[in-house]
Amino acid sequence: MYKLVKPLLFSLDPESAHYTVAGGLRSFCKLWGSKRLLKSIYGFDDPKLEREVFGLKFKNPIGLAAGFDKNAEYVGEMAALGFGFIEIGTVTPRPQPGNDKPRLFRLRADEALINRMGFNNQGVDVAASRLSRLKDRQGLIIGGNIGKNKATPNADAVDDYVTCFDALFDVVDYFVVNVSSPNTPGLRDLQEKEPLKHILNTLQLRNDKQGVSRPILLKIAPDLTNSQLDDIVEIVQETGIAGVIATNTTISREGLKDSRHLISQTGGLSGAPLTKRATEVIRYLATKSDHGFPIIGVGGIHSAEDALAKLEAGAALVQLYTGFIYEGPGLVRRIGRKIAHG
Repeated sequence: MYKLVKPLLFSLDPESAHYTVAGGLRSFCKLWGSKRLLKSIYGFDDPKLEREVFGLKFKNPIGLAAGFDKNAEYVGEMAALGFGFIEIGTVTPRPQPGNDKPRLFRLRADEALINRMGFNNQGVDVAASRLSRLKDRQGLIIGGNIGKNKATPNADAVDDYVTCFDALFDVVDYFVVNVSSPNTPGLRDLQEKEPLKHILNTLQLRNDKQGVSRPILLKIAPDLTNSQLDDIVEIVQETGIAGVIATNTTISREGLKDSRHLISQTGGLSGAPLTKRATEVIRYLATKSDHGFPIIGVGGIHSAEDALAKLEAGAALVQLYTGFIYEGPGLVRRIGRKIAHG
């Protein structure tokens, strides 16, 4: 079915297509029996898919990466497509419009996207309010991806992360600290060892509410050197956070086929060109740490084989976004069947 509508969707500009699909899915899911129908088509339940990772029980290891549902508007609808967990955000303390449009570009020849969205979101309180009103999560794991406002200087960045952490604590199952997006000026500077340790240690000190704590993960860029990845391993071990998401988008344009105009667009590149590098980062972290912490693998998963490669490299879970856009919702089911039955 997706093959029939994909040409129409790809005739729209990417951001318009995103809201057309998400809005249409939300409208459809208001019909009686619609979510059950979607689950029967796209879902795949099998005990072999169940995972327990950083103390949480996942019904399957296939998640929706942050960026698709920035404001927690489509959690139930995306769960109906078979995802085992949904990561909302990136959210910031205050609402912000993000960067000027156009800010999302398709590279069809490369099966890739370039985005410079700039953490456009309605603010953490809006997302928290929506999540608090979810009626039945049915075992769905929800992650909260948190960042800083563009106007917040890096010296005060920790305050923004704390604000988001406190606001989402009661409504998400795990947190992701995003310091690796290339679309907020200076944000990647927070990946340096000392500022990053300060943010993570501060959050860890707050990570106890009436005896309850939440797993905290760090999302890293694929552009880090091996030396920087060594620092990441050390930081995870020193701060005691739960794990790492590898990887975010890349600023590299190496080996792209699409037009020079698109390649020259600034922003983060995602999709098939990231497949190999993301897997390399996962394998390096897993080997260097002696599998000392869980890794969520994301980046260039366009097939069941791509997902298996991430898992075999050392990932405990995987996430989709750009591959989901290019391949459609059937990708979730195909990955689940491959993991369960080979």
